[in-house]
Amino acid sequence: MKPVDLAAETAIVETLKHHDVSFTLISEESGFKKIGGASEECFVTVDPIDGTTNLIHGLPFYASSIAISSKRDIESVYAGMVADIAHDVTYTAFEGKGAYRNGKRIDTSKEVSLDNAVVGLDMNTYQGKLVIPKVAGLFEKARHIRHFGANALEICYVANGLIDAFIDIRSKIRTTDVAAGFLIVKEANGIVTTADNKAINVPLDPKQTLDFIASANLEIHKQILSLVKP
Repeated sequence: MKPVDLAAETAIVETLKHHDVSFTLISEESGFKKIGGASEECFVTVDPIDGTTNLIHGLPFYASSIAISSKRDIESVYAGMVADIAHDVTYTAFEGKGAYRNGKRIDTSKEVSLDNAVVGLDMNTYQGKLVIPKVAGLFEKARHIRHFGANALEICYVANGLIDAFIDIRSKIRTTDVAAGFLIVKEANGIVTTADNKAINVPLDPKQTLDFIASANLEIHKQILSLVKP
């Protein structure tokens, strides 16, 4: 845990306490904590800083992620927020009510050609020799592959139509990183599944990892699924 992550978590928790909110905190930094009386009725899943390495190196791409759920699983998330701190941009979503960027409704892109699509791909792993064969087909077809270093925010870029898909099949990303982002991209009419096209419902737990593909639309999603090996 870096000091900046702990400071960010403390700020989030103290702000919620100030508003007299009871909840169970699920944090990437400090695990599970019960705050207040009715903490089992509300779960707050937090990644205080997603993109800590970027922040430490002065790279302006990092975010705080907060997801609210009624149960301790990712499908029960009904509200989410990802704050792009460096650019003063906040992405929010409420189940069934759409996704928003600084209060303005957003939608995913309509791009259907992988030749033109911008595709995010997280390859940050020591086991690249295991991951690269799974995405070799994608490298052959997609011309514009990117990774900026903060997955929660990159998922929101899919929601906002800035990129057309984001892929992480390293079996390394944790639910705390993506719980809010998944709701935001789905409320913006995007699609999120596993690499073998299954729905994702895993426990909200700092130790729980997952793989996913988040796409702007069904056509791009189908093309990526055909090129990525689960």
